[in-house]
Amino acid sequence: MVPTEIKLHRKSARLELNYAERKPVVLSAEFLRVHSPSAEVRGHGRGQEVLQTGKKFVAIKQIESVGNYAIKLNFDDGHDSGIYSWEYLLELGEQQGSLWQDYLAKLHKAGQTREPLPTGTRVIQIKPIID
Repeated sequence: MVPTEIKLHRKSARLELNYAERKPVVLSAEFLRVHSPSAEVRGHGRGQEVLQTGKKFVAIKQIESVGNYAIKLNFDDGHDSGIYSWEYLLELGEQQGSLWQDYLAKLHKAGQTREPLPTGTRVIQIKPIID
C-alpha cells in the first residue's frame, strides 16, 4: 500500500504516512533509525544485528524517493543507507508497540541507553585476558 502523503514533522521528529483507505502511520525518527533495514543495523544474517544506542535525539534530515516502492531516509547522525519499502513502513507501524518494547529490553540487557554519549566521549572495548 503506497501512502498518498508523507509529512516530516521536524519539531517532533516524526514521519507521518497518510493513506487513502487506512489510518495514518506515525513513526518517530528514533524508532525508524534503530529499525533501519540497512546491513549496518540488521547485519548480513540472523544474529548479526547491531544494537543501536544513543539515538534518542536523532532527526531525519532528508527523505528521498526510491522508485515507486520505497524511501531512503538521511539522518543527522550520518546514517543514510537504509531503504524503507512501503511494505516495511506499514509493518513497522503495525508492530510499533512490540518492536519498541523489544528494543528497550535489548538496551536494558546490554546495559545501554537511548541517551547519546556526551560530546567528546570515546568508547573503547576491552577484552579480558584469560590465562
